[in-house]
Amino acid sequence: MRKMEETQMDLKREKIIQRLVKDGVFKLHGKHLYELPLYALMKAYIIRTE
Repeated sequence: MRKMEETQMDLKREKIIQRLVKDGVFKLHGKHLYELPLYALMKAYIIRTE
């Protein structure tokens, strides 16, 4: 089985998800964080940090 390489975008997405979970966010708009695109995750993260 081939190991899939994680791209920079994958790593950034994972980091944002980890930060949101740390803040107690597990779902956005009724969807799990892993189901959302990077843009939606970044938007939610920025709103929470302001």
